[in-house]
Amino acid sequence: MAHIHRLVQPGRSKDHVLSESGEHLTPPADWAFLPAGDAAITRRVKAKGESWIVQIRKGRRLISKGIWAKEADILSAKFETEDKRSTPEYDRKRKNDLARREARQEAYVGEFCAAVISFLNFHPRYQNEAKLLAIKITAHATPVGSGTVARTKLLPIARRAEAAVIAWMRHQTTAYEKMSIAPIKGRRREIRRQLAVKSVALLHAYRQGQEIAENCPLKKSLA
Repeated sequence: MAHIHRLVQPGRSKDHVLSESGEHLTPPADWAFLPAGDAAITRRVKAKGESWIVQIRKGRRLISKGIWAKEADILSAKFETEDKRSTPEYDRKRKNDLARREARQEAYVGEFCAAVISFLNFHPRYQNEAKLLAIKITAHATPVGSGTVARTKLLPIARRAEAAVIAWMRHQTTAYEKMSIAPIKGRRREIRRQLAVKSVALLHAYRQGQEIAENCPLKKSLA
């Protein structure tokens, strides 16, 4: 049987939510709130019956804050999940899954770092700088759950590397962090485009093997 899972937003208090149309809703008396954080328990609760999924928008992403569902279903799901996790079979599976995830992450970190170095395309004179910069950008961009462009699967890795370089330079080699940007639609995007042009110009000197001035913001960031 397919259950209804309604999307809602946080309301004026912890015991109220807003429907997609803006209607104020109060969960039934026999319901309780399950905060986000344990996907296994959440899946079990959803499989048992109706729920309200509480989401907030952060930029372009929708982030789940948890679900409202029957309190009995939540308690049952927690008991069943903990019971399953207490078995030796589950422990072995979890360790094997963790090892596979770590191996995939390690491989991706190496692949991404190589893609960054390829995009930088520094002159042989600045190969050490290219490697150091790639390591810094990779360390910032690739952690699981970081939410950076490096974690998206919508772009080929070369595009991810390029975007990560420009984003890192925007924060590390420009005054972007201290800028006061007017809350006008498209203004922040326009500023980012302007700074991206400056970042590419900065990279050009390293690509051409030119002499780098001591006050170069990228040189200072790598020091």
